[in-house]
Amino acid sequence: MTSTRSTSPDLLHHVELWVPDLHRAERSWGWLLTALGAEPFQSWPHGRSWRKGAVYVVIEQSPDLTDGEHDRRRPGLNHLAFHAGTPARLDELVREAPAHGWTLLFPERHPFAGGPEHRAAYLADGYGFEVELVAG
Repeated sequence: MTSTRSTSPDLLHHVELWVPDLHRAERSWGWLLTALGAEPFQSWPHGRSWRKGAVYVVIEQSPDLTDGEHDRRRPGLNHLAFHAGTPARLDELVREAPAHGWTLLFPERHPFAGGPEHRAAYLADGYGFEVELVAG
């Protein structure tokens, strides 16, 4: 039997999110990804990407986009989780997030909404995409 293991050093190559308004998404996602250490990577009329290491995130307003909004509670993508650094850096990101279009989810349980041993922030952008910022 042959091995199906990949020789790639990373599990994830890229993530692509389709949004209804590129400029609005660029404001929120561009800020967040840059704040997490990613750098602008690619730019074209309908999209942008940010890269950290070998992994990049694409935000695109595709001409093939159909009507309807993203709902993290439907089948499909629930959220993306990112390393946020130290607890102090997590707190800083949470303070800055609303100015960039992000809303803190589960504020009554923050920063332990994921459990008493899991320090994280759960944020949603104006389109309903959720991110989890994990400290530690």
